[in-house]
Amino acid sequence: MTDWIKAARLRTLPLSISGIIMGSFIARWKLLQNGETWDWTIFALALLVTLLYQVLSNYANDYGDGVKGTDKNRIGEAEQRAVASGKISASQMRNAVILFALLSLVATFYLLYKAFFPNFINEFYTFIGLGVACILAAIGYTVGKKPYGYLGLGDIMVFIFFGLVSVCGSYFLFTKSFDWDILLPASAIGLLSAAVLNLNNMRDIENDEKSGKKTLALRLGFKNAMIYEMIILVLPPILVLMYMMINHLQEQGKYYAFIFFVTVFPLMSLRRKIMAVKEPKELDPFLKQVAMITFVMSILVAIGLNYFS
Repeated sequence: MTDWIKAARLRTLPLSISGIIMGSFIARWKLLQNGETWDWTIFALALLVTLLYQVLSNYANDYGDGVKGTDKNRIGEAEQRAVASGKISASQMRNAVILFALLSLVATFYLLYKAFFPNFINEFYTFIGLGVACILAAIGYTVGKKPYGYLGLGDIMVFIFFGLVSVCGSYFLFTKSFDWDILLPASAIGLLSAAVLNLNNMRDIENDEKSGKKTLALRLGFKNAMIYEMIILVLPPILVLMYMMINHLQEQGKYYAFIFFVTVFPLMSLRRKIMAVKEPKELDPFLKQVAMITFVMSILVAIGLNYFS
């Protein structure tokens, strides 16, 4: 059981639910402003579905990299993968991927039934398609003949699914509408998620080069990947700030809504530390730190909008 828990990579879970928290609580703020209700059940189900997607993705990643031999050169306990190390067989992990794909599909169906039936049938079917796309994306990062993670497309896919789909999708579950300004916080979460992936790929750049995994970091080279990292770590607080100002919160005197901006300071400190790194393996601790800052930012946005404004 311990090996399965390690393979689930629990440290990735806070990042995966950050977009759901951001989108859901922005929706709550909007709905309560208009005297409408917000359903905690839908929020809880959305969290469950997202966690299932993430565990599915982690198991699929372990399986895909394991059978392709990508993980065989990893050094250190933190980067030992279950299949590559032989702790879990490839067939067992494949069965786990199938199981979690089915669980994800069932949970997605129930979430969308609760959110859209009986008055929003078209939206229900549209989101079923989106849910299937999420499941395929979770598996397709490293599994298959041409996994997109090996083609340098991981960053854009993470931006889309962790950011745009997660935030905009959860927002729509509650409001049944799409507002263009929601793309700002959605992009913020997407960029931070891409920052975590880029750090991961920068750390693994030497091993990925040997195994033929052509990540964006490998294509850019370590130096340019570092510049890319600095850029995508600067933008997220600015994007959320733009969202707050577009909605005139500063004019309404709702200054607590801007409490999220305190995350600028740990991000500044983190950027300096990352820039000082010379060896790729030294980047590992920063993955968790960026993920936790993302999680904290989403919590602060939720609190600032809903409980102080």
